[in-house]
Amino acid sequence: MNTEGAKMELNQLHKIYFIGIGGIGMSALARYFLGRGIEVHGYDRTETELTRDLAAEGMIIHYTDDVSYIPESVDLVVFTPAVPKEHSELNYFQAHQFPVLKRSEVLGLISRGMKCVGVAGTHGKTTTSCLVTHLLRVGGVDATAFLGGISLSIGSNFVQGQSDWVVVEADEFDRSFLRLSPDIAIINSMDPDHLDIYGDEKTFRQAFRDYTRKVKVGGQVFKKQGLILRGSKKQEASWATYGLKRGDYRAVNLRVEQGFFMFDYKSPKGDILNIKTTLPGQHNIENATAAIAVAQQLGVSGEKVKEALATFKGIKRRFQIIYQNDSHQLTYIDDYAHHPTELTAAIKAARMLHPKHKLVGIFQPHLFSRTNDFQDGFAAALDLLDDAILMDIYPARELPMAGVTSEILFDKMHNPSKTLTTKAELMPLLRGRFTAEYLKNTTILTLGAGDIDTFVEPISALLNDRL
Repeated sequence: MNTEGAKMELNQLHKIYFIGIGGIGMSALARYFLGRGIEVHGYDRTETELTRDLAAEGMIIHYTDDVSYIPESVDLVVFTPAVPKEHSELNYFQAHQFPVLKRSEVLGLISRGMKCVGVAGTHGKTTTSCLVTHLLRVGGVDATAFLGGISLSIGSNFVQGQSDWVVVEADEFDRSFLRLSPDIAIINSMDPDHLDIYGDEKTFRQAFRDYTRKVKVGGQVFKKQGLILRGSKKQEASWATYGLKRGDYRAVNLRVEQGFFMFDYKSPKGDILNIKTTLPGQHNIENATAAIAVAQQLGVSGEKVKEALATFKGIKRRFQIIYQNDSHQLTYIDDYAHHPTELTAAIKAARMLHPKHKLVGIFQPHLFSRTNDFQDGFAAALDLLDDAILMDIYPARELPMAGVTSEILFDKMHNPSKTLTTKAELMPLLRGRFTAEYLKNTTILTLGAGDIDTFVEPISALLNDRL
């Protein structure tokens, strides 16, 4: 199905089928179509809290790869590249010449007819896109948003607005962001990742240069200060930089007051002083700076910026505080970090927020290829912890790689307090280790993008039982 034909038919759909409906990006699209009165069906490999929410909203979902579950009269099939090529339902649709599009193609078609803010970067996409959405909506710009995480302010990864503006997380995986044509683009990081797709760092960085060329003529690019994007067509869009203490738009005078991060904001469009944010860490202040720059571009006032950042509730699994006792002697934080840079940022943010606490990290590596590509970086990040617990690798879409296990990270670590464990052994290990004395003045982090989040409730229950 060509995309021009699809563009005409999006408004004529009656029944749509998602393969991989439980993915965070896929589920946002599914919610968009359901909100337009379209019947939504889908498959996912496992039942999760998110798929249960989708079913409760009215979608019909199953968890067995079986063509007998496919309903009649499907108008459009949407799939994610994470679905294996041998998937029988996908092969059925393709063999019978159903209209089949990637998620990124559908998202590109939707956003092309609107004014688009595209948030790109190896790290910080979800936080920044959620912040942009919240700032715009508090500031009077009723934006639609397709987000890569559950915004706790919205209670969803999708929100339908009434204005012409849409906020989209521009994902570099599978070169998906090259389907977008943003009016405003944010690029907040370019640390190499997904080398199983790109092959090498040079090709990975070239994709970001290609993304900047997708910005509409007369549009705006906000680039984090220090990122090098040589060869981009800067003359077709306005370019500006942002950052911490440097850049055209910058955060200065960063400090912690009564458990909150505070900063001042300087920009060509006006300064904003004494901003309070619930988000911890220097990396999140940079994300907030980019979001403020976009908000100012669209006319949001300084007072509304301060109101929005003070009321932002955060994102599920992005430095989400799960448990904290009244004396603040014990804090439990869950974070999606799955790249060495993200791991380092989360650990440093916890250290900055609780400088006198012992930091205990439980990390589940995500993908064999990523573990293999960034061995030294992962080991160095885990060495920042006072007590590191390393789980086995979550494979996601990959088959095992010869010689690649969590043990290669474990052997490279210099941390004197390190433990290697498995999913099956984790809770028995924690029940033995987490005594009341051990937990005093401690911050615990669960880290990873796999299924480590399934341990959040058991760990929370254990902490409640021990204190």
